[in-house]
Amino acid sequence: MSFGEREATDMASGDSSDYGAFLEKFILEPISSSPEHPLKGLTFAVKDIFDVDGYVTGFGNPDWARTHSAAISTAPAVLTVLRAGAKGIGKTVMDEMAYSINGENVHYGTPTNPCAADRVPGGSSSGSAVAVGAMLVDFSLGTDTGGSVRVPASYCGIFGFRPSHGAVSTSGVIPMSQSFDTVGWFARDPVTLNRVGRVLLQLSDVRLVVPTQILVPEDCFQLSNIPSDQINLALVKSVENLFGGNIVKPINLGEYVKDRVPSLKHFMCKVNEDQEYNIPSLAALSTAMRSLQRYEFKKNHGEWVTTVKPDLGPGISERVWEAMRATGEDADICCSVKAELRAALTDLLGDFGILAIPTVPGPPPKLQTDPTSLETFRARAFSLLSICGVSGFCQVSMPLGLYDNLPVAVSLVAKHGSDGFLLNLVETLYDTLKEQIELARN
Repeated sequence: MSFGEREATDMASGDSSDYGAFLEKFILEPISSSPEHPLKGLTFAVKDIFDVDGYVTGFGNPDWARTHSAAISTAPAVLTVLRAGAKGIGKTVMDEMAYSINGENVHYGTPTNPCAADRVPGGSSSGSAVAVGAMLVDFSLGTDTGGSVRVPASYCGIFGFRPSHGAVSTSGVIPMSQSFDTVGWFARDPVTLNRVGRVLLQLSDVRLVVPTQILVPEDCFQLSNIPSDQINLALVKSVENLFGGNIVKPINLGEYVKDRVPSLKHFMCKVNEDQEYNIPSLAALSTAMRSLQRYEFKKNHGEWVTTVKPDLGPGISERVWEAMRATGEDADICCSVKAELRAALTDLLGDFGILAIPTVPGPPPKLQTDPTSLETFRARAFSLLSICGVSGFCQVSMPLGLYDNLPVAVSLVAKHGSDGFLLNLVETLYDTLKEQIELARN
């Protein structure tokens, strides 16, 4: 068992030329209004949740596409990268109604994971991640509500960035749950990730700021079935080489959140204590997030779902109809949890602190795994994903090569509004991190 370098594998089936990533291909030419064109020469793909003038936004479901007209304008996020000189080449497959982290779509086919063809690509921005991982485009746009950029980035061995909540316009994007929806992006290298981020976030070039501390929550790494020392050793040594070892500090994040987010008590009683190892306070955080998500999804799409009664795939159908029963009785408490968590984590990290966590609890599951057998994995995943989902902080998932021939990743988290700091840090850190991974292999 060892870490290794990612290589795109051949498709097991389907169109090997595009790994099943694209729903439809078309050309969006760059818009020549920016004198600098920071993305000139780069190609991108866009998730089928973004409006593109003249095309139906399909939301991952044929019944949605059938009952909606073509968009009459293009989403600002898409226009922004076009104005920066990038060239669009099509729309990508996504999970139906953005309601999954697996990446499997029974209607349009499941995009093939370029790292492991027998594994799920991750969702709901599956096609966007696969298009980048398979080297079909230089970057791509996705959305992340509960983990829909971070998860497929981890599964496909690429970079995925979830920005601070509200930092990138979600106008012209079909809403899933506005309290958590973000526009994110994928790239194969940290330089491109940073270039795209500076355009979308409208950031000027800024110098690297040395992080004041990098917190490593040992309880979070215990959620992962990848040996934590394999990940932590490479990360810690990289930080030591660049910034000195005194800034790396262990922490028990679950206890900190439990003590500092009092409104979570309302959800703690709903956590399954018999569940195979999880962190109760983070599991409660996940419960709060998904409760508000269901309620907002119902407000957004309940009338359409109950009227059209769309054909939905397994797993997604159950989640959508569960959302139709949401009452919103916990909505105010969920909002309190959001505010308290953001304040608590801001106090913890300060302006230039970093939290390092596993992106997900392990490598991508096999295709068509029975949903019940995924329950423990999903529960652990959402415990990790809800940290940024609920706080609104920014998070980057970084690939760490392969472990047992499957892709693994680690995430870095920074406070709300510190996106530029985090992007710069990843670009600076990653070469050293790769060297440490290579040393660990040998």
